[in-house]
Amino acid sequence: MRDSGDRSGPPPDSPERAADPATHELLASAVDEWAAAIVANDAERIAAFMADEWVIVSESGITDRDTFLAFVTSGDLTHSAMQAITPPRIRVHGDTAVVTARITNTAHYGGDRFDADEWTTDVFVRRDGHWRCVLSHITPAAASEGP
Repeated sequence: MRDSGDRSGPPPDSPERAADPATHELLASAVDEWAAAIVANDAERIAAFMADEWVIVSESGITDRDTFLAFVTSGDLTHSAMQAITPPRIRVHGDTAVVTARITNTAHYGGDRFDADEWTTDVFVRRDGHWRCVLSHITPAAASEGP
């Protein structure tokens, strides 16, 4: 879910940056791999990035992990594209991390196509040495004003 933009994040002395830059790279890679699993419509791979209590908050409300994965497994929800149009903003606070990026994606739900341009925020927690997402929040991006 990241383009080839800057991976360095905030300055090393920033209170918002983990002492270990490898943590940022690990989280950025996890987000990329999660997006690839979503585009592959692979529920098992998608689930590997989610904590059991994961939920997604969107304009339609809150959807829990099991419901989301059931939509993918049934084929009712598929994604054919997902791409970051901004580099991820990663902030690590101990064993919690917040990753925000602007994402475009193409999904099909119930046979209807949806093209989205959204700001996504994922909250990860580190448990037993692994980062798992506990919350995803999506907000439609404002339409660009142009001539």
